[in-house]
Amino acid sequence: MSVFMNILMLFLIVCAVAVSLAKNLLNSILIFMTYSLVMSIIWIMIESPDLAITEAAVGAGITSVLFFITLKKIHRMVDEKKEDENA
Repeated sequence: MSVFMNILMLFLIVCAVAVSLAKNLLNSILIFMTYSLVMSIIWIMIESPDLAITEAAVGAGITSVLFFITLKKIHRMVDEKKEDENA
């Protein structure tokens, strides 16, 4: 179990760096969702199910939905699609 925990911790570091370096906002949100889900798995492994449920619901659920709504409102998702088509 220790090896699996170390792999998850390494994956968390990779996700954190990837969010910082991502140019596309949509990709950043998806990486953030992945980070929250992995963090939820880690909370389960250290036997904190209440924190795991909260992390999954708030971190990967509600926060990501709010980010998607914000992207839609500021029209970044539409602009990024147009940029991809023009390239």
